[in-house]
Amino acid sequence: MNIQHRSTRPFSDQRPGTSGLRKKVKVFQQPHYLENFVQSIFDTQTDLRGGTLVVGGDGRFYNREAIQVILRMAAANGVAKVMVGQGGLLSTPATSCVIRKYHTQGGIILSASHNPGGPDEDFGIKFNVPNGGPAPENVTEAIYRRTREIDSYKTLEADDIDLDTLGSVALGELQVDIIDPVDDYASLMQALFDFDAIHQLFNSGLFQMKFDAMHAITGPYAKRILIKMLGAEPETVINGTPLPDFGGGHPDPNLTHAHQLVELASGPDAVDFAAASDGDGDRNMILGKNFFVTPSDSLAVLAANAHLVPGYRRGLAGVARSMPTSQAVDRVADALGIECYETPTGWKFFGNLLDAGRITLCGEESFGTGSNHVREKDGLWAVLFWLNLLAVRHQSVATIVREHWKRYGRNFYTRYDYEAVDKDAAEGLMDHLRSRLGDLPGAALGHYKVEYADDFAYTDPVDGSRSERQGIRIGFEDGSRIVYRLSGTGTEGATLRVYLEAYAPDPAKHNLETAEVMQPLVLIAQELAEIEQRTGRKEPTVIT
Repeated sequence: MNIQHRSTRPFSDQRPGTSGLRKKVKVFQQPHYLENFVQSIFDTQTDLRGGTLVVGGDGRFYNREAIQVILRMAAANGVAKVMVGQGGLLSTPATSCVIRKYHTQGGIILSASHNPGGPDEDFGIKFNVPNGGPAPENVTEAIYRRTREIDSYKTLEADDIDLDTLGSVALGELQVDIIDPVDDYASLMQALFDFDAIHQLFNSGLFQMKFDAMHAITGPYAKRILIKMLGAEPETVINGTPLPDFGGGHPDPNLTHAHQLVELASGPDAVDFAAASDGDGDRNMILGKNFFVTPSDSLAVLAANAHLVPGYRRGLAGVARSMPTSQAVDRVADALGIECYETPTGWKFFGNLLDAGRITLCGEESFGTGSNHVREKDGLWAVLFWLNLLAVRHQSVATIVREHWKRYGRNFYTRYDYEAVDKDAAEGLMDHLRSRLGDLPGAALGHYKVEYADDFAYTDPVDGSRSERQGIRIGFEDGSRIVYRLSGTGTEGATLRVYLEAYAPDPAKHNLETAEVMQPLVLIAQELAEIEQRTGRKEPTVIT
């Protein structure tokens, strides 16, 4: 075995965000760039020496090449075994499942989530810790510090291994197990949901569904589970073959980018149920016949109906939502007499609550929902949860949601995304808002009166850690809210997200159009933050 120590240089731009390190492919293709980051993982996560590592990705451009680099470096750094998804494929929730099931020392996920793929598009890498979840801040900070110090990395001189054939191969002293990427995940889903009831739903002849895998990772998972195991028609899954460029599309399951699916769920011939997942399989969009379910409402409905699903029949320990997510699930938690936690955005903040047994379900408004079955949000899990409810309740998606509103009230909700905004301009906008927070409580903005205004901070109830400056909240006396936050999921500039929420307890108002209800708040949000003046943007890039 010929282990090479190759020189590198520190890279100042390798600070991982809440979803890992994301850059353009060409940045990762720079000499030693990927190696610098990977060596920093091995240097700081010392349990990997002699341990087991899980590796996989969403199949985007550069996925296979990056895996070969990681395998050679794992061999040189004394890792005993690496479990790799066949073809280099492994969804993010499936990676978490494998880490937890086999008690490995962690995993490396290669993905830029819902961002576009291709030679001129995005790539990403992140480390998941032994609980199966994203690395907490102390781990990501240690990795980042190491990237700025090291001057060499270890690798093995060896040919590429075959990623497409199941079985074990040796790479030096490293054992590489090529595993079926779907098997363990499918078994977990079968243990949680009533597959017999869902199978009967598909076989009734009265139910039509479409699932859009967006030419991303969930294609093989959806084909195995929905078609082979649950008996759905083969044409149920569309865009089901993972492609390095996601077929030229944007693998983000929202009303803008999943327009093909939206059309199939619209009009007189609409399917009964439609769903989509994103690039790495951790997000979901739920549609009924001519009916869109907001992610915030989806979390609330799942929480309210969890007792109907085998895996959650014993009840929920608690629930959690990210701060920008609507307060719909709060009302369910109050009715159930359980805790509801409000956390910063980022799935890692749910990890401590899940590990401590304080919550069972959790979700983010950015199309992410999950539970204690893994430590990542899980797109296909949410789809199966909805299918289980449809099979048990024998009602349409729209009926289930409207009955939910009738009982709990409706939280109208929308999000405006201004993507690739100049970073200095975006940060200046947020600083401008912070400077006004003290003057806002009690102020009248249009016909709204401000009840509170703050820059959200979170103290973790499990470990006591403190997270500051997590987004600006402006709450009004009638329960409406405006939230401003800069997102770290892009690779260019900054993404300004503006979240708008209005609560309507009166059923007579539940059928109003969201745009109509939100228009006064939209104008207030734009004027208060001086969005056009400070960013040059008259309109958002995406509205969801």
